[in-house]
Amino acid sequence: MTKSPKRPPAGLPDKATLLAFLREAGSAEKTDIARHFGLKGGDRRALREMIRELEAAGELGKRGRKGFSEAGALPPVGVADVIERDVDGEFYVRLVEASADAPRAILVPDNTGKTGAAPGLGARVLAKFSRGEDGWEARVIKVLDTDTNRVLGVIRKSNKEVRVEPVDRRSKDVLLVPHAQGVDLRDGDLVLAAIEKGEQRYGPKRGKILETIGREDDPRAASLIAIAAHNVPMGFSDKVLQEAEDQALPTLQGREDLRDLPLITIDPADARDHDDAVFAQRDEDPKNAGGWIVWVAIADVSAYVRAGTALDREAREKGNSTYFPDRVEPMLPEVLSNGLCSLKHGQNRACLAVRMVFDKDGRKTGHKFLRGLMRSHASLSYEQAQAAIDGPENGGGTDDVTGPIMDLILYPLWNAYRAMLKGRTKRAPLAIESPERKVLMDPGGGIGTIEPRKSLEAHRLIEEMMIQANVCAAETLEQKKTPLLYRVHDAPSQEKLFNLGDFLQTIGKPWNKGEPATTKRFNKLLDETRDTPHAEVVNEVVLRTQMQAIYSPENVGHFGLNLDRYAHFTSPIRRYSDLIVHRGLIRALGLGKDGLTDREIAELPAIAEQVTLTERRSMAAERAAMDRYMASFLSERVGATFTGRITGVTRFGLFIRLDETGADGLVPVSTLGGEYFHHDDRIHALVGERSGQRWTLGRTVEVKLVEATPITGGLVFEMLSDPAPRDPNAPAPRLGVRSRGGGDGFPKRGGGRPGGPKPPKGGRPSGGLKGVRKGKRR
Repeated sequence: MTKSPKRPPAGLPDKATLLAFLREAGSAEKTDIARHFGLKGGDRRALREMIRELEAAGELGKRGRKGFSEAGALPPVGVADVIERDVDGEFYVRLVEASADAPRAILVPDNTGKTGAAPGLGARVLAKFSRGEDGWEARVIKVLDTDTNRVLGVIRKSNKEVRVEPVDRRSKDVLLVPHAQGVDLRDGDLVLAAIEKGEQRYGPKRGKILETIGREDDPRAASLIAIAAHNVPMGFSDKVLQEAEDQALPTLQGREDLRDLPLITIDPADARDHDDAVFAQRDEDPKNAGGWIVWVAIADVSAYVRAGTALDREAREKGNSTYFPDRVEPMLPEVLSNGLCSLKHGQNRACLAVRMVFDKDGRKTGHKFLRGLMRSHASLSYEQAQAAIDGPENGGGTDDVTGPIMDLILYPLWNAYRAMLKGRTKRAPLAIESPERKVLMDPGGGIGTIEPRKSLEAHRLIEEMMIQANVCAAETLEQKKTPLLYRVHDAPSQEKLFNLGDFLQTIGKPWNKGEPATTKRFNKLLDETRDTPHAEVVNEVVLRTQMQAIYSPENVGHFGLNLDRYAHFTSPIRRYSDLIVHRGLIRALGLGKDGLTDREIAELPAIAEQVTLTERRSMAAERAAMDRYMASFLSERVGATFTGRITGVTRFGLFIRLDETGADGLVPVSTLGGEYFHHDDRIHALVGERSGQRWTLGRTVEVKLVEATPITGGLVFEMLSDPAPRDPNAPAPRLGVRSRGGGDGFPKRGGGRPGGPKPPKGGRPSGGLKGVRKGKRR
């Protein structure tokens, strides 16, 4: 803690003295300032006026609810959140009590090795702040975590001891378990253990087994570890299961009969829950020649999950379903998610539907919501629907299901979509390519194959119809002045745009930094570089320039979709946010007594924060499980060579994404050569201090797999390609110079400076972006 500055003579300070005091103290409230300078009565009123003037002049900034600090300053020590990861993998923190415009600080490596696991996105840390050459820097003093006393690990038994080795590759806590506790444990058991407080200062810590989760060699281990490590809620309480069972079949009471409307579902081939159905028909209104009516019907989950029930509380806690290659941890019990709330073929189902009208150019001219009773007329997979539309001439064809519904259902759907596509093209949403990988499990529960997930026109048809239904929900709730949860996606920050401009300059691509960000600008850039050697790296950099979408009761629009208002309405089986929007529509349109409550309206900010956090939690768990499955899949190919691309450049090494599987791993900087490499964040490269040779983002390389650790998900590669030569336009190397942090380059093994920071184990950098299933995150 910083010592309080020496008390000055009593009296009102001038502005320079006040700023000097705040600079030394870090921050202070008005009462603390007045007490420090011994102010009373009129002097206190004058102090308040002085603070107002300094705030108005931009020389003072807020710190928390009542505190003040010098504008643009950070305290010597403070609690901060890891808020962002840039294109190179560097992390940035911001003070917990800081305002939105407060400076952020780059997280620099700790050279002592005493702070434990490296923090990831969302972590809260106690950090020491200092000004560096390029802005504020933060060094971790301690990672603040409510679960720091818990370790998820694997039992390792020997004649002398029972150990718990952590599955988190960042953790150093190997625990010793008392023999009495280890009697019933087997080598390879997955356990959750608590760190026991003890007197010992040296050697392994003592642990107490809290729970046995499974087996290391269980094919489902990757998912189980991810669920436990990220605290994803599993299963349901008996009360919730009973509430889910005690639900009546839907009737026509309070509903319109839509059972003759030929709605169909189009989903992944392995989908078990069907929460959206679609139908399209030509508009017979002569005033809308060439126009279309599009129906989207969504499972009426609010009819079964009512506010304040145990079902509702656990659904809110889960926030969303979490998807793994081998299993789903659902938001709702299966009797609902795969039963009454799933729009199964041929069965009566409660729904909330929207009827949308589009003109021939894809412009929406009107819409109407209603609560109905529907019956799905067919259940198709994306591939099945696409094959039917493609026809034999394009390698497709109809089957017993699609053949009879071509003229009445499939052709109208595709013709309506092609009209809607004109409107989408004019709107110009962000056209970033985000390839996905599909993991196919073998009968034993392991990974059979990993293959690219095909992007079909059928996917885009459903996506566009869902987007338009989501827009209708937001528009209706705004019009009815009913509070709602928006899905917001802010425009990229000025800093991100400047960084993008700096990078594009290095590849000779002009970018006006002062011009506002628009999706059309980004799309033009992507189109101009699509058939060039820089296509993939530009796509990656543009992707990482974007902000993350969140839920909020305040609307800032959706930049990526280029929409002024947007809400999630179409997946209430697997997203709590959509359930809240459904309840809002029921309340706003008088469709029943189970609409949004006054209490929920008051809690909307908290609900928005909760569902944003649970979404991030699920994304992190899904990513961690995928890393472990990838490591398991590749563990038998250690020593093999692969082609890949550099997708991350950090001071501790290069992240490589393999072309064959999409797996991510690390080439430690210590293995790149016998010189120091410094990280040049302007050109996104590691540059040799003596030679000037470069490893640049986006470059295609050949690597050898030297380590694959399924239990942690770590992949470590050896670089086989040669670095790019020194840039002839770059300034001459300055030998002996170290960039910020004093440790961004690592010597070749066995030489160089001792005690430098150690690179992390392999795997995808925290916060890395991957493609996701249709409609899950957008």
